[in-house]
Amino acid sequence: MRLAHVRERNAPAGTPWRLAAALDPAATSWLDIEIARRRAVGARPGLAHDSTLHRQPVTTLDDHLARGLRVEALADLVEAFAPREDDDDAILDADDLEFGPPVLRPPSFRDFYAFERHVATTWARRGQEIPEAWFRLPVFYFSNVSELRGPGEAVWAPRGSDELDYELEIGVLVDTAVLDVSPDRAEEAIGGLFILNDWSARDLQRDETTVRLGPAKGKDFALSAGPWLVTPDELADRRPPGSTAPDLTMTATVRTVDGRVVETSRGTLASIHHGFGEMIARASADVHLRPGEILGSGTVGGGCLLEIRDETLGRYLEPGDEVTLEVERLGRLVSPVIARPPRP
Repeated sequence: MRLAHVRERNAPAGTPWRLAAALDPAATSWLDIEIARRRAVGARPGLAHDSTLHRQPVTTLDDHLARGLRVEALADLVEAFAPREDDDDAILDADDLEFGPPVLRPPSFRDFYAFERHVATTWARRGQEIPEAWFRLPVFYFSNVSELRGPGEAVWAPRGSDELDYELEIGVLVDTAVLDVSPDRAEEAIGGLFILNDWSARDLQRDETTVRLGPAKGKDFALSAGPWLVTPDELADRRPPGSTAPDLTMTATVRTVDGRVVETSRGTLASIHHGFGEMIARASADVHLRPGEILGSGTVGGGCLLEIRDETLGRYLEPGDEVTLEVERLGRLVSPVIARPPRP
């Protein structure tokens, strides 16, 4: 399944998000899952008594998880849906929709540091080699969840920063509670994958990390995710036996204020050193992971301007730029960069 929070582009301000599922490989048509639920109950009223999934309205993925249901449970509604022959109000045209983040209110965000090329480049800039511990331990930091942006939502450099950078990553959603889970079982806790842009203010980050803490405000200002969540079964055919992750091409493109289009980054998820199973196992060590929490892969090798700006864009991001992150089967996440808005 591919799941997304959607609403009509011309909807009034404050219109709530609805949960929808893609009906075709190109994601041009989407199913309103709540309408599918109501029709199923209308056809078989006993479902409202017998099935937790059918008993209450399906609003957002966050609320679905809060009821103790996993992402895969929604497949019952999607697979049982039969479209009407006439104009069907359950089917939505992607061209008429605005997409939101795959998860609206994640309780926490742990971002890892799992691609060797990226790690090697950043340590080489300091004149050092990768620490031995990195090869043994999936290392992460906690970052912002209050400033989560969806596709098309603007991002700006935080106060005091002139070096705004994107980071091309994959996010995963934990959809069941786990504690001290082993790496070989941990991937069973994944509800889906999505594109993630962990924005960075490189000048603030550089200053803060001299204190041996952080990244703090070098990261704590914006996080973009979307356009939808893809369940692991949709990617199984791209994962060779014994590999740590599916082989999915990841790219980043910047459209500059003067109209140039520059492909700045290209990599693959298969190049990851620590797989998501290892990450979840590390995160759950002596800690309860809760449904709705998200984890980031860290930046794919070459997946940020810190690594490759001199040979590509030649600078950090500026107002008027537009950043597009694209990952095979996970879609395209487009983010305009604007000047920092004045505060009231």
